[in-house]
Amino acid sequence: MAQPRVYSFKSSGEFPSNVNERTSQQVRLDPPIGIRTPLQLGDGSDGLLKMHRDLPATIGDNLKNLLLTNKGERLMDYNFGANLKELCFELGTEEADAEAINRIRTAVGRYLPFVSLETFEPINETDINGELAKVGINITYKIPVVSQDARRVEVILYTVG
Repeated sequence: MAQPRVYSFKSSGEFPSNVNERTSQQVRLDPPIGIRTPLQLGDGSDGLLKMHRDLPATIGDNLKNLLLTNKGERLMDYNFGANLKELCFELGTEEADAEAINRIRTAVGRYLPFVSLETFEPINETDINGELAKVGINITYKIPVVSQDARRVEVILYTVG
């Protein structure tokens, strides 16, 4: 009498249709362009860290990082940054605003020359007691190579809580 055969499910493999379906779900049509900041753990399609997948969002993130960085804070590139923190408490005055605009224009011209700066607006918010609560800037910009739509970035330089 012949012994019945015993098959292991581990060695049985997969149907080709199942393999194709699984791999097509994993392949994304839009490849990652840059790491999203602040750093966050990614999901299955991003890998270890969350990624940007469209160019305008990547450029906006890079512009924000450029504005938040002071000279000397970036390793291997001492001149990277707009150096705005030292102007933080003077923003809103004509002299400080002119200096901030000049520093931003210089930094963007050097590191993001494809960005066209449109408007600059200082933020000086106070709390209900009239004390300083938040200092920052709003910048409107365009990326002519990508689109003619104006985009906006808000950078908070100092908060009191």
